[in-house]
Amino acid sequence: MVIIGGGPAGLSGAVALGRARRSVVVVDSGEPRNAPAHAVHNFLTRDGTSPAELRRLGREEARAYGAELVDARADGVQRTDDGFAVRLSTGSVVTGRRLLVTTGLVDELPEVEGLRERWGVDALHCPYCHGWEVRDRAIGVLASGPRAFHQALLFRQWSPDITLLLNGQALPEAEQLELLAARGIKVVEGRVERLVVEDDTLVGVELAGGSVHALEALVVGAPVSVRAGLLVDLGLELAEHPMGMGLYVATDASGATSLPGVWAAGNVTNLAGQVITSAGEGLWAGAQINASLIADDERDALEAYRAAR
Repeated sequence: MVIIGGGPAGLSGAVALGRARRSVVVVDSGEPRNAPAHAVHNFLTRDGTSPAELRRLGREEARAYGAELVDARADGVQRTDDGFAVRLSTGSVVTGRRLLVTTGLVDELPEVEGLRERWGVDALHCPYCHGWEVRDRAIGVLASGPRAFHQALLFRQWSPDITLLLNGQALPEAEQLELLAARGIKVVEGRVERLVVEDDTLVGVELAGGSVHALEALVVGAPVSVRAGLLVDLGLELAEHPMGMGLYVATDASGATSLPGVWAAGNVTNLAGQVITSAGEGLWAGAQINASLIADDERDALEAYRAAR
């Protein structure tokens, strides 16, 4: 059994399969999406744990149940008579009867000077992940897609001081502007050129023309792209997300993709899932993969039994 991706989903799947006494290899390139964040939140009993520490604990737990962890990038996947062969960046190959892909996604940040350096610190994307930490502060919502209007209204729950920065996009419709005004949300036109940082703290954004709008946090609902190239190479077609968030890997209720023998879990299939959600989905996919392997084992045993008779 091969798992590609060693985040919460992949490691949870490895624990589930390891506890089911399956042979598991986890391939991980060490590039987690949440690496810049100071802490993980909404994870019961782990709230405030750093992503690196959570990953360390998860790897330790997976190893305790026999999982083999390989620090490498998966460069290619091929079907074999027995399942799959995964070619690694180290030049070696690992094989398994089933494949679980938990490679996550990448945030496609707009080109604003200083944004990438503040990402995960005071440039944020999710109110449930970071809203509490910036409550009652001056928060700007940078328009970088169709969801900015809804994000501004959503973050209003955490602070009365919200500004929608249109960043060159068109003004919202009259009815939307009325709702923003009713909620006390300011609207600022003009393109955002850079983040203004003093003493390693965000203090505002500079607009085209040189004016500065004071802020203490910036929300960016950037488009995302899933790390699903390996699955596309196997013939999978990515699906359009029903909420307009981009392309994603569609699965059935068990976590299985349309490719026989291939499952997916975590952000690669749930674009809005948080860490605890991804962990739960990895556990579920691991259990369903084990059930499919049991079915194979039963079939093989029955065939061998009949042949012996």
